[in-house]
Amino acid sequence: KQTQKCKSGPVDLVFLIDSSRSVRPHEFETMRKFMIDILSTLDIGLNATRVGVVQYSSQLRNEFSLKTHAKLDAMVKGINEIIPLAQGTMTGLAIKYIMNSAFIAEEGDRPQVPNVAVIVTDGRPQDRVAEVAAEAREKGIEIYAVGVARADMASLRAMASPPFEDHVFLVESFDLIHQFGLQFQDKLCDMDLCNTVEHGCEHQCVSTLGSYYCICPEGQLLQEDGKSCGTCKSANIDLVLLIDGSKSVRPQNFELVKKFVNQVVDSLDVSAHGTRVGLVQYSSRVRTEFPLNMYHTAEEIKAAVMKVDYMEKGTMTGLALKHMLENSFLESEGARPSSRNIPRIGLVFTDGRSQDDITEYAKKAKEAGITMYAVGVGKAVEDELRVIASEPQEKHFYYTTDFTAISNIAENLKLNVCPGTRLKIQTQCTIDLTHLTLSKCYIKKQLWSVERTGKLVVK
Repeated sequence: KQTQKCKSGPVDLVFLIDSSRSVRPHEFETMRKFMIDILSTLDIGLNATRVGVVQYSSQLRNEFSLKTHAKLDAMVKGINEIIPLAQGTMTGLAIKYIMNSAFIAEEGDRPQVPNVAVIVTDGRPQDRVAEVAAEAREKGIEIYAVGVARADMASLRAMASPPFEDHVFLVESFDLIHQFGLQFQDKLCDMDLCNTVEHGCEHQCVSTLGSYYCICPEGQLLQEDGKSCGTCKSANIDLVLLIDGSKSVRPQNFELVKKFVNQVVDSLDVSAHGTRVGLVQYSSRVRTEFPLNMYHTAEEIKAAVMKVDYMEKGTMTGLALKHMLENSFLESEGARPSSRNIPRIGLVFTDGRSQDDITEYAKKAKEAGITMYAVGVGKAVEDELRVIASEPQEKHFYYTTDFTAISNIAENLKLNVCPGTRLKIQTQCTIDLTHLTLSKCYIKKQLWSVERTGKLVVK
């Protein structure tokens, strides 16, 4: 047995253990031993490694949270007292629970300390895991998936963090889980990479298990290079395209509209962590063709666009804007949380006058922080395009008389823009009117001067 303790820096570690009825009593005992063996090699403490344990089957039981125990022997006692639930296998539900209820400050989760989840399961989930696991990883939780006995490799890979060879383990029988524990301990004890590699972080480097990541000061975002900081990520947007499928467009022109969409997609950095794209078609009704979280590569999106069926009915642009506002930018549809400051962009493509009122929902969309672009062709009405478009309008609305010219618009669209940020005006002024001295004053980086009258004059 190893006696050396890991001192790789603080970690918040949660075990998620499967106690479904297919896990036999002696197998559950092996799971207990597995956890205790790993914990005995870690540097446990409120300022070092914190550990929580959640067991799941059809329901969940939080055995103890990250803040419950400060000492190893208390954790061991807590693990030995676990009574198996012995029901189904709701792994997706369990991952959602640890994301929303285990790795939170109220339960002892620390900011800027790596979050690690170890899921130990013997079977196939009875619910969907891929989407919720992706959301957990997106929130910064590093997931190890340990499959024992009858586990399904595809499900393990759907849960685990990449690279899979470091995060997915399939143990043929419960008897082998103990030996596996030794192998896994090495994964949890890596060196402090921030102090051993040229990390290049502009602000601060945080070591994780066998890796590291950069963080930025509050109010700034990590840029695409993963190292530098800025006020927004210009390459990362959540983009929803609303395309007019009314009968006046005509089938051959609708194919040109789809090519226009794909030209726009080609200009973007599409990925799960980069730009996400959703597509909505509207005519007399509105239909989401695919939400923001359905496809993660440009090729997948472009293939889906070409398969879209033309509706060929009326032009309810107001209804489409309402649908976009109320549905398309929900987190459940794949929009990133607004707290992450990833720009939300709506692009409306239309060929004619709307048959319903657009004013209310065009206004509400912009008030909700969505940057709106309007692209019109043929009989589209310029006044309507201006109502839809965000300020400054000349950057956000485009019109052409001919469908064949929309490819030029696609080339000129610059969607990768930062959201409008409200600058805090910081004034650096020294004004001494008592002695009637001239003073300098900087407002928004412009030099102002205070005259003897006390008036501010721009230079």
